[in-house]
Amino acid sequence: MITPVEIRAAYRAIAPHVRRTPVIEVDAADFALPAAPLTLKLESLQHAGSFKARGAFTSLLTRQVPAAGVVAASGGNHGAAVAFAAMKCRVPAKIFVPRVASPAKVQQIEAYGASLEVAGERYADALAASETWASASGALPIHAFDQVETLCGQGTVGLELETQAPHLTTLLVAVGGGGLIAGIASWYQGRIRIVGVEPERAPTLTRALEAGAPVDAEAGGVAADSLAPRRVGELAFPIAQRLVSRTVLVPDAAILDAQARLWSTLRVVAEPGGAAALAALLSGRYVAAPDERVGVLICGGNTSAVRFDA
Repeated sequence: MITPVEIRAAYRAIAPHVRRTPVIEVDAADFALPAAPLTLKLESLQHAGSFKARGAFTSLLTRQVPAAGVVAASGGNHGAAVAFAAMKCRVPAKIFVPRVASPAKVQQIEAYGASLEVAGERYADALAASETWASASGALPIHAFDQVETLCGQGTVGLELETQAPHLTTLLVAVGGGGLIAGIASWYQGRIRIVGVEPERAPTLTRALEAGAPVDAEAGGVAADSLAPRRVGELAFPIAQRLVSRTVLVPDAAILDAQARLWSTLRVVAEPGGAAALAALLSGRYVAAPDERVGVLICGGNTSAVRFDA
């Protein structure tokens, strides 16, 4: 378990390096929902396009980085965040991504100056390659979700959100490896209801909760580059088991619909994984009670779905 004290310490370390991302309150009727106003936390506006910058900076600023620099495996967002943080901290970075990584994220990683290597079809393949590299090079591994520093960094989303929206009773959070939801839940410690949202084709936390331990799950779907590791993290799971109220599964079609409606209604750009939490509401997979004050975390915006013509 990690504590609010550890999360607050991480926030003190990273606050000068990350954005305090905005919160907006919107009328649920804008999305044809009957519930009270929705609060959206736009972590898609974070450096490198997702919440992952928080965990990346926590690792780089609280651990001893060797001359060989850092290494990470990622579906895309974590790699972009580590590359960005390494650029700012002026240390070398090598990032391994699977073939499912989106072109937008690959382009970001390279733009931040990291060395990039494509390894295998899925995140698990890239992770294995990164571990081999770490052993051979002496580089410091920064795990995407199953590391104390990562959990503490991601938990700062909860710390920040509570100061911005203290009225919330429920927060919907997309789940991949579990680092984000475990970090946020560790901050709130049961003060609000935390609901995990997963794609039907990547139900890592759902399957683990059913089994009572992390187990291999399906790893596909439209959000495979951000929400589809093979299994939930060993560190994240017991936290989620104790502090996450429930999980909800959403189909790919609902995720794409939420992504499109965020843009058409609010002009907010989200990648599929970033829109998954909202998809739970829009698809009716999560129905809020009349007295609930619901928050939705828009956790990533790295997509090439929006293009601008001259």
